[in-house]
Amino acid sequence: MPDRAAHHSEHRPSLAAALAALPLLLVATAAASEMRQTAVVKAIKRVAPAVVNIRGEKTLATNLAQPAGVEGPKRVNGMGSGVVIDSRGYILTNYHVVDGVREIQVTMHDKQRYVAMLVARDLETDLALIKVNLPQAVAAIPIGTSSDLMTGESVIAVGNAFGYEDTVTTGIVSAQHRAVQISDAQFYDDLIQTDAPINPGNSGGPLVNIDGEMIGINVAVRAGATGIGFAIPVDKAVSVAASLMGSASTNRAWHGVQPAPDAPASLSGMKVAAVDKKGPAAQSGLLPGDMVTAVDGAEVKRALDFQRAMLERKAGDKLALTVRRDGKSLMLSLELANLPEAPQPPPTPAWELLGMELRPLAPAEFKQKYQTRYRGGLMVVDVRPRSPAADEGIHSGDVLVGMHIWETISLDNVAYILSRPDFSSINPVKFFILRGSELRYGYLPVSMKTTQQQPVTMKTNRQQ
Repeated sequence: MPDRAAHHSEHRPSLAAALAALPLLLVATAAASEMRQTAVVKAIKRVAPAVVNIRGEKTLATNLAQPAGVEGPKRVNGMGSGVVIDSRGYILTNYHVVDGVREIQVTMHDKQRYVAMLVARDLETDLALIKVNLPQAVAAIPIGTSSDLMTGESVIAVGNAFGYEDTVTTGIVSAQHRAVQISDAQFYDDLIQTDAPINPGNSGGPLVNIDGEMIGINVAVRAGATGIGFAIPVDKAVSVAASLMGSASTNRAWHGVQPAPDAPASLSGMKVAAVDKKGPAAQSGLLPGDMVTAVDGAEVKRALDFQRAMLERKAGDKLALTVRRDGKSLMLSLELANLPEAPQPPPTPAWELLGMELRPLAPAEFKQKYQTRYRGGLMVVDVRPRSPAADEGIHSGDVLVGMHIWETISLDNVAYILSRPDFSSINPVKFFILRGSELRYGYLPVSMKTTQQQPVTMKTNRQQ
């Protein structure tokens, strides 16, 4: 009878043979893993640490479009996305994502949650800068350019789609320079169109190219359509972000430099458009036309880099500027100063009684930006602290379109309302404002001591 052990050994691989085959298996696994590392996977790995999710509860006021008899505020849960554009916790997002949110809750890539503060906003482009206080620096998103986009090139959208964090979708650039009317009060004049699925919650997140660079800020999807989404071109978004950072830094220190619009094709520095003659930059020797290429050794490619270098600085700080002028490199020393106090607006009834500085909007400008039944409005330029307007939550950028039963197209309209002999019967006076894409209302209590004056005769516009 044959030996059974010997028989089995003829059909079973030896240990030596198995060990010899192991390197081949490892090579095959590594090759498969490398093949799965597509350009999309690599792009997401590069940008994902800088994408954040934003949540918060909004209180929406009743607007004039609601049915008669329906009144009162309504609370809704808002969601959106954002991108870290500075490692200290400065985040760029859409303004409509954070507008009206009482507590802006931000979830970072590491799943840590923070409460953000609104730093600055730009209503025209629907962009906002928010800030979270972080225990340590985080990655900022790599920024590309939208100046060389090609129709048909691959793009990736990242964001908090329908509340599902870190959602990734892919598509192509469908078209460029689209003018889009999103709502009665929100118009965009230059958007990237993409078929990468963009859903509610994606707003404020990045549109990314295949190299893992942000080339747009996702902003909207065409309701009822499939494969039609839009993003703000990154060159415009970054330019606005630089201005927003500039307004944030001027709360602490002043440099007196007006950056020129970026030239994305070169991105070789920040060109100086103008210098305040009495400002620190002029004293340092900086001239219009100079190219600032570094601040304290940190490279400056665009205006955003310069403004980032100015963030959280204080008056008295000295900075070393590397400047290119007429093909030569210069070193200048810039000492920041206190921001001069802005001149007070001339006294008007709106400023004295309500605490608002108002600017009339040209009919064409109003019609283009706010496709609404109102015929015009007054832009709120400034709000006096602790005034009736401030107490009611009105802020600069709002558009006053009505008070009580009258439209407010001109400053005379407001003066007429405030000086009426029967004003006491409508005080507090109901007001209507456009804020972004929403029509809101509230009540402004005005002290009767300040309104005891002779009525004036002025033209007014009754609301239709």
